[in-house]
Amino acid sequence: MYNVIWIFALGIAGWAGWLDWRSRRIPNWLTVPAFVAGIALNSAVWGEAGMKAALVGAGLGLGLLLPFVLLRGLGAGDWKLMGALGAWLGPYNIILALLGTIFVAGVMAVVQVLRSGRVKQTLANMWVVFLTLVTFGMRSSKINLDNPGLLSLPFGVAAAVATTILFCAEQAYRVF
Repeated sequence: MYNVIWIFALGIAGWAGWLDWRSRRIPNWLTVPAFVAGIALNSAVWGEAGMKAALVGAGLGLGLLLPFVLLRGLGAGDWKLMGALGAWLGPYNIILALLGTIFVAGVMAVVQVLRSGRVKQTLANMWVVFLTLVTFGMRSSKINLDNPGLLSLPFGVAAAVATTILFCAEQAYRVF
């Protein structure tokens, strides 16, 4: 049954990645039912311990990314996707999936910046973001998701890739 939960998580991540790639949006009609279903299936399979793991996983997925959503550096759909994946994967695996997602998104961002020739502007923007973080948002900035001139990347694709890599690593670990 453990692999069934993984298969659902992979399906949700893959679907969200595909939608995010095409439209740069991850819709509520995918994330909200996935969130509820993750908690329900983990509860049905593992009982109270499964429900607790699903809720803690979802809480970690949502809680760790909340500051980035509030600073408008991450979309709400991306945020809800990580909460839904947390409900499926539990606390340990959502941390690994989140770290993997951040790494994959970082690689995607570097490639995108290099391809667009905007290295200097990106470094300047990173400085502004850093100042905004250390001043707790007191410094106003036009660096957010509402600025159409900034580069954006599909975080859902990074989440799908990272979740797939994590699943493959988990399966390889179980074999050996």
